[in-house]
Amino acid sequence: MIKGIFAPIPTPFINGEIAWDKLRENIAKWSKTNITGMVVLGSNGEVAFLDHQEKVKMVCFVREYLPKDKMVIAGTGCETTREAIKLSQECAAAGADVSLVLNPYYYKDSYTEPVLKQYFHDVAEASPVPVMLYNMPKNSGVNLSAKFVIELSRHPNIVGVKDSSGNLVQIADICAGTPDNFSVFAGSSSFLLPALSVGAVGGTLALANIMPNECVEVVTLFQQGNLAAAKALQHRLLEPNNAVTVKWGISGLKAALDYLGYFGGEPRQPLLPLTSAEATQLHQVLQRAGIKQQG
Repeated sequence: MIKGIFAPIPTPFINGEIAWDKLRENIAKWSKTNITGMVVLGSNGEVAFLDHQEKVKMVCFVREYLPKDKMVIAGTGCETTREAIKLSQECAAAGADVSLVLNPYYYKDSYTEPVLKQYFHDVAEASPVPVMLYNMPKNSGVNLSAKFVIELSRHPNIVGVKDSSGNLVQIADICAGTPDNFSVFAGSSSFLLPALSVGAVGGTLALANIMPNECVEVVTLFQQGNLAAAKALQHRLLEPNNAVTVKWGISGLKAALDYLGYFGGEPRQPLLPLTSAEATQLHQVLQRAGIKQQG
């Protein structure tokens, strides 16, 4: 069973090209934290801006430099079933332990549940590694309902779901209706503790890039039954999480990494980096959360 806290890592760029040396340095720092592993090619990794070769090389590179006791989850969802299968197979060959598969979304009006069920089924059948569903309605405009996820959980190679909807009733229904070994992950630290309380077993969290040990500690405190401390820490995560997701997104997350002594750098265009005024506001948020500037 897959469980724990995973950091969906950003892709570092210099002049629009992947900065491999900076990525290696970042991996070395994240490797010293308590995270279970990394998600490569996730939303925070600017996956929509990477070409096929870059995606496979990213997975290969992270697997090479990440300690073997930490897992690699690769985002392999694509607009066509054919491309999703190809990417899933190549990422598995590059060292991914799990494929995280987002639904196609460009023709969303045509993506009925039967269409999406066939898509996920075909990818799971062809994937050499286990598949986790990725529900990201904010970006895709398509929500994977609890009933739909429960149906797909019967496939032997579909082993979990990352749900970023923030709909706790839906997450609770998924936890109640899926097999005991099916992994339900929170897709944001904003609802990590509530998700754990209804049966989730981990999360892939943007905030785990900059507050990895704190995110892990929420899980540890919950498992120990120390709900008061878990609640207090959950509350502490709210403002910085909002800053690097809802308010400033990828650009904010990269600026936060720079503040912490990692390499964040600029996003790939058309995204733009934070202005100096926005960066100052972000630094104040991080300071209020007890995050000290490094480097």
